[in-house]
Amino acid sequence: MTDARQQDNEKIWSLIKDARVAMLTSERDGRLYSRPMVASQKAFDGSLWFFTRKSSPKVAEVEAHRQVNVAYASSSDNSYVSLSGAAAVVDDRASIDAHWNEWIKTWFPNGKDDPDIALIRVDVDTAEYWDAPSSKMVVAFDYLKARLSGKTPDLGENRKIDVR
Repeated sequence: MTDARQQDNEKIWSLIKDARVAMLTSERDGRLYSRPMVASQKAFDGSLWFFTRKSSPKVAEVEAHRQVNVAYASSSDNSYVSLSGAAAVVDDRASIDAHWNEWIKTWFPNGKDDPDIALIRVDVDTAEYWDAPSSKMVVAFDYLKARLSGKTPDLGENRKIDVR
């Protein structure tokens, strides 16, 4: 992995690691469906991992239409991340073991041996993020300054990244 790619992945991770819940959007019958999901990983290396039930409609959706979007929003930090890529259902013990944590037991009380447990892996192709100043005073000042000067406020950093 190049240094630039590593830095991009670290930036994405810094923006999503504390946002516990993401919205996963998939397609079914020509319509888009979103649902909250909790990622299960310790870093971002270009893929996102989510536990799911094999019997869930989203499993059939990602098997039929692999292109998905995952969106994170943290209003307290004024950071927003949109990640697009190809999803796959992963049903192997090594991956389940690698991503398991006690938090997941909330949804799978029978643990890792639940026969309905699987993972959705999203191999991210592109990412876009907006990272604005988190201080409400800084944001308020920028808006006031823009209002008085007639110029657009500086809303922070916005970047599009090719992850793969």
